[in-house]
Order: sequence, then structure tokens, then C-alpha cells
Amino acid sequence: MRNSSVLTLLICCHTARAFVGGPSSTRRCPHLSIKRPNSIDFTLHSFFGDASSTIMEDLSFVSPDTTGIGEQACVDAAREMKRIAVPISKEISPSGSVGISYIHWPANSKKKNALPLILLHGFDSSCLEYRRLGPQLASRGIDTFAVDILGWGFTQLSDITDFSANSKVEALNSFVNANFGPSTPFVVAGASLGGAAAIELASASTTCAGLVLIDAQGFVDGVGPMASLPKPLAQLGVGVLKSVPLRNMANKMSYYDVEQFATEEAQVIGRLHCLRDGWSDAMVSFMRTGGFSPSSKISKVTAPALVLWGRQDGILDGKEFANKFVEELPNAQLQWIEECGHVPHLEQPEETAAAIASFLTSTATKSASNGRTNLVDGRVEEEISPSTYYVGGGIIGAMVLEELIKQFF
Repeated sequence: MRNSSVLTLLICCHTARAFVGGPSSTRRCPHLSIKRPNSIDFTLHSFFGDASSTIMEDLSFVSPDTTGIGEQACVDAAREMKRIAVPISKEISPSGSVGISYIHWPANSKKKNALPLILLHGFDSSCLEYRRLGPQLASRGIDTFAVDILGWGFTQLSDITDFSANSKVEALNSFVNANFGPSTPFVVAGASLGGAAAIELASASTTCAGLVLIDAQGFVDGVGPMASLPKPLAQLGVGVLKSVPLRNMANKMSYYDVEQFATEEAQVIGRLHCLRDGWSDAMVSFMRTGGFSPSSKISKVTAPALVLWGRQDGILDGKEFANKFVEELPNAQLQWIEECGHVPHLEQPEETAAAIASFLTSTATKSASNGRTNLVDGRVEEEISPSTYYVGGGIIGAMVLEELIKQFF
């Protein structure tokens, strides 16, 4: 077991998925704001020719304000962001629906030859995380959707009573069904803690024909001591998550080429969604419900899987975790991304896109799309030892609170 200070630092790093952005000038970026509509206005509108159902678009949704952002990929992605209403259990939202934000990069029609792809961001991040990878995939003929996970990104935050991991997976599954119909095969990819969400979605779906894990977290369940903290202390800890110093630290530890990528603008982009009304309450709700439980579901994902890992990932050790995924997944292959840290889709988007495109057009993935019969695995509740080495799940706040409690209580 590592000492407390090192453990805290490594755990902080794992949440960097939320903090990373991209190269920019070194000038200071002005504060970014989000225009908030006074009411939610959903209207029926059909987006996708291949979808079997009509989509309810949230016409009141205003895309993130990118004033002062120099990275064109971010500006373009924010402009294309939309939000739709998807059906959800009334235990999650009394209205029976929830607004899920996403970015759609349509496939190059001349090259379209693969299943649609869902991209899931990491812990407390947003679909802007895929602003560089999305266009690369679309140019290779892949219909690509970067989707915000309920409670994070720019999803609906008001009138929601449950932001648990189960609620997040239900909303994702509903998004898939709304866009593709109940029988269209798809592939899901997840980065960092988004890998846990992808594993849970893949194991709960009968139409998932492929899984892509990008420097993913999948072998540790829960969020550690944060789940048992009193709500006031949990709120205090969550507040730490959006602090600029912490985000800058995590940002710098996410990349191999720190000088080029770990910029102030990167921190600003990664923090934008945290400034929304309701973000703190949604985060506390998730943390206090225990987090994802992917470890027991990994071996149940029978679809072909691609494990991608940055060779120089300083947050999650690829030699340990990447190889462990290959051992436990029934049908998996591993590919390293060279000169790359924890975020291949941001640091090496072309190489990452090429690897994913090759996987999606492989014989194995295409074969899996026919007669997909993925097993649904029930949630296994396991007692987690207090000494478990937690990585991810927003544990930063919990660790900081533990230190505060030691010093002041």
C-alpha cells in the first residue's frame, strides 16, 4: 500500500479526465459563461435517418460559450452540441424524461463502413473531451456520438432526484435506443472512468457489438470513503474538485508532452461545465450513492474489445491494467499509443482514430453485430475493504476532507 501523500496524488490524477483540454497560446483566457434558458422546451424532431424513433430536441438548450477560446476544435464542437430528451424512470426524474447533451460527427458518406460509435468521457468531464477525436473518426467513415453522462457535462441538472451510476447507465441506454432503435448494433468507447460506464452499458445491452477502452478504469468499484461522508462534508469535498489549482495539477499530469498540451486554456475548457447551476448537488448525489461497479461485469462482455493505452500514462499503469483487461475480457486486443499519456484521444487523436477505425471495420466486430446476444449481468454488491486502493470516482474531495478532519476535528 502506498503512503497517504502519494496515494492522494495518484488518485487526484485519475480525475484528470475532467480537467484536460488542449494546446493554446499562453495568454490568460477570460472567464467563460453558460447562458441558461429559463425553461426546458422539448420539441419532436427527427435527426437521424437511420433511427427508428422520433427524437425530442431541447430547443432551449444553448451551447457552451467559447468566447476567448483559441482552439478551433473546441469552438466547432461546442457549436455542434445539442441536447435531447430521453425516457427515464420516474424515480430518477418525475417528468419521466431527462435531457442528455451530445455532439454528433456524421460519418463521411463515401467511407461509411462501420457501426455507429458512442464515446463516453471520464469522471466529471464532458463530451468536449472528444473534440479532436470525433472529426478524425467521422472522416474515416464512422458515425460518431460523444455523449455526456447524466449529471456531468451539459446534461439536464434540474428536476432530477437520482444521479447514481445506475441512473447514468439507464440514461445512456435510453439515449442509444432513442437514436438507433432497440435492434441496431453499436460500439461503445469509454476513457478513464468513462470506461467503467462503457463496461456497464455494454454488459446491460443486447445490441452492443464492440467495446473500446481508452486508459480505462474498470477494476475498482465504488468511490471510497466519500460515499459514507455526511452531506455537508461531501459538499465541501466536491467544491474542491472545481478549484483551479487542483485542475491545473491534474491537467499537467495527464499528458506526456506537458508543455504543448497542459495549458491554461486546457484547464478552462475542462472546468467549464463545473460552473453550471446544480453541478455540485449532482456530484454529491453521485458520490453518496457509491459509484460504478464494473469489475464483476468485465468478463461478461462477450463482444470484441479493443484496449488502447498511452505508453507513458502516469495515472493508470498500462502494464498492470491494460494487460489485466486483455486477460479478463473474453475477446480483446491491446494496442499501445506511443509518446502519449493518460488521454490518447486528446494527445494523439490521429493514431487513436486509426486504431479505433481498424477495430470497427474488423471481421470480428462486424460478425458480432449479427445476432448480438450480450448477457445482462446483475449488479453484484460486494463489501469493499477500507484499505482498497481507490483510483477515480472523484475521490479527490474525500481525501482532502480526510486531511481537514484530521487537522480540525
